[in-house]
Amino acid sequence: MTHQYELMVILDPAIDERTVAPSLDKFLNVIRNDGGTIENVDIWGRRRLAYEIQKKSEGIYAVVNFTATSASTLELDRQLKLSEAVLRTKVLRAEEAVARAAAVKAEDDKRAARKAASGKSDGKADDKADKAEAKPASKPAAKPAAKAAKKDAE
Repeated sequence: MTHQYELMVILDPAIDERTVAPSLDKFLNVIRNDGGTIENVDIWGRRRLAYEIQKKSEGIYAVVNFTATSASTLELDRQLKLSEAVLRTKVLRAEEAVARAAAVKAEDDKRAARKAASGKSDGKADDKADKAEAKPASKPAAKPAAKAAKKDAE
């Protein structure tokens, strides 16, 4: 069964930017040979990394959208990780990303509807209600038990 995927690759900045597309194309032949399709290849270019990877502070970013089977996606990821020119890879199923975005949008719509229904112009009451909903259930305090155990030991 085929799925839509999004692949992000960070390549070594030492390679020439003109060779990025042919290098990626060589890896993407794994997808094509297994019957998958490449929808989009977006090369972002040289960007600064958030943190150093292999003592490098820059990398060449590329994002690829494709449709393939999970087996061919695993093989692509394996081959990318074997390459020394690839610093980091991340493969995501595009359907899951779209579903997460839809869930976040639905939650935002629900908050907006609640805010409109309350009729508050400042929105502070809604903000407090949202924070109370987002706050996890309180855990039992372990400190009093630790103090009691310390007193018993003395």
